[in-house]
Amino acid sequence: MRQIDSPQAYLVAKTMLVPEGLNAYLKDIGNPDWGTDHSVSDAENLIEAAGRMCYRSWQPYDPARPEASNPNVTNVRRGNDRYIANVLKSGHGSVLEHANATFICRNVSRVFTHELVRHRAGMAYSQESLRYVRLDDLPVWIPDSACENPAAEKKFREVVDFLENSQKELAEIFGIADIDDFSSKKMLTSMFRRLAPIGIGTTIMVTGNLRAWRHIIAMRTSVHAEEEIRLVCGQIAEICKREFPNVFQDIYKDEESGAWAFEYSKV
Repeated sequence: MRQIDSPQAYLVAKTMLVPEGLNAYLKDIGNPDWGTDHSVSDAENLIEAAGRMCYRSWQPYDPARPEASNPNVTNVRRGNDRYIANVLKSGHGSVLEHANATFICRNVSRVFTHELVRHRAGMAYSQESLRYVRLDDLPVWIPDSACENPAAEKKFREVVDFLENSQKELAEIFGIADIDDFSSKKMLTSMFRRLAPIGIGTTIMVTGNLRAWRHIIAMRTSVHAEEEIRLVCGQIAEICKREFPNVFQDIYKDEESGAWAFEYSKV
């Protein structure tokens, strides 16, 4: 058994604007009195653009710019923070779905990934394959709840060591080291993994739109959520609050429980 570090989330990609395309569109509808806010992320500028397009609220009504303004709109909110604050308050969360954030979650177990991939709407996943990766040195993170009890930690290690040795024994039984055919190796490796623990360390890449991430963070940092997913989603909450401050302007953390929640949960 190889004890690994605590699970970790890394932000590896986020939505970027194509300014040429957006500017060309704005020119074609009459050059409204609106521009992107350079103090915020491209993702949040895109969200604002989506909302203003829906309601034709780029600027106060101007009959000379019928595609850029709306007779029902005599005043518009200025500033990305104020605009998105109104989106959150109104619950018009569909515009948040245009912006994505991609994370790599490392040293997570299949306990974590089995729970995470249950979130389907607005999400995409790519996970390390154990059909191709032979397991002869099981990487495992021992949860704090086990480490706090010496007898429990001892039993935890004993079971993982037993399962690791079972992998090695099966490899010897089938003589996999002497097999040249990759398809045969893959078939055997797939069979061996059935005796690997669900707590084995793995890596997953996950992309979600910001509306979906708000939902996942609220659900999976709850005091009722599983220990590992609370840890990872707490890290994701911290990153999202920093990277997308306007979309996550209503998020707050309960310092006693560690749970993250939103003032406007129905977005």
